[in-house]
Amino acid sequence: MYKLLSGLRVIEAASFVAAPYCTMMLAQLGAEVIRIDPIGGAPDYRRWPVSAQGDSFYWEALNKGKKSVSIDMRSAQGRELVQKLAVAGGEEGGVFVTNFPATGFLSYDALRELRADLICARIMGWADGSQAVDYTVNCAVGMPNMTGPADADTPVNHVLPIWDLLAGATAAMSIQAAVQRRRETGAGQELRVPLGDLAAATVANLGNLAEVTVNDSDRPRYGNSLFGAFGRDFVTGCGKRLMIVGLTRKQWLAIVSSLQLEMPVATLEADHGVQFADDPGLRFEYRVQLEALVEQGMAAETWEVLEPRLRHNAVCFGPYQTLHEASRHDPLFTDNPIFSTVQNPSGYSYPVPGFPASFSGEERQPPVVASPLGSHTHEVLSTLLDLSDGEISRLEGSGIVAAAVQS
Repeated sequence: MYKLLSGLRVIEAASFVAAPYCTMMLAQLGAEVIRIDPIGGAPDYRRWPVSAQGDSFYWEALNKGKKSVSIDMRSAQGRELVQKLAVAGGEEGGVFVTNFPATGFLSYDALRELRADLICARIMGWADGSQAVDYTVNCAVGMPNMTGPADADTPVNHVLPIWDLLAGATAAMSIQAAVQRRRETGAGQELRVPLGDLAAATVANLGNLAEVTVNDSDRPRYGNSLFGAFGRDFVTGCGKRLMIVGLTRKQWLAIVSSLQLEMPVATLEADHGVQFADDPGLRFEYRVQLEALVEQGMAAETWEVLEPRLRHNAVCFGPYQTLHEASRHDPLFTDNPIFSTVQNPSGYSYPVPGFPASFSGEERQPPVVASPLGSHTHEVLSTLLDLSDGEISRLEGSGIVAAAVQS
């Protein structure tokens, strides 16, 4: 947690990954984020992974540092309250993040009637408003057909929702740009971040679109081999599996030196009239021969012998391990200042990260856990909408708002 965005107030009405990830990042940078949920929770309130009691670790993780308000959005009065909250907050308020449809009671036009300088960031599936999620967008841009073993005869999905995460980060950055523009001009605007457009732009920005357009064919699968350079998983003589990468000249020469492959590599270069050190593309073209040499060198040594040698020579490598193994032994998790072990609303204590970047001259604050559902309903309605205790009690009594989770 940092205090860089102190004073900025963001209202969120969203679920699942992209929009909550956006506002989580803003909260970790110091913004006051208020999440509005339906009474009893949005569709992601019980999203897996969950505890034995059914508490969502997923929900806890994506809603760190946010305040929580519970409102019955099915009722006309509840929807009116959500609209008022979306536009509330003075000069540093009026920032609203949602993945609700572009039409309806949370449309930009409806909200702009209440506040002309509103900044509304809307995460969408497709740009035309039709439904899509990370996994359906991913298959549409062809990624599963590039993923997996070379001999796979079906698409291979991945477990990381990359388009959701990029959409959240893109939305967070776009909000800061819109806030800056509003400070300069006083004008609000709606920001739309469709997952489909984000995925299409990304594959184009990485050169993938140009590749298939110019070549008039799809890239085949290459398994775990690093496309366009040298890299793959290899196994030591004792069965330890490593990912080894030779992307740069220095990285490649470090591999050759560590495995004492100077002579066989020089022979291969002489036979084919090539120099692998200066051309990563050649290392990929001759990957079958080079991988065979590295396989032999790796199989001839144990992990205990190889590890210090690889580290001494600055080889770019990483041992394969499960997340459970990493969580117990890897410095990424066990000795990393971005993490603090805290108790969460589920009742479990486990490592919780703050913002992953560091800022010189800024003191890192400990992470703030997710708030129990509805725990800030009274405070927010009182502070932002100036409702009296009696008015809030009547709303709660009629089921329009809730101050605590209702299972």
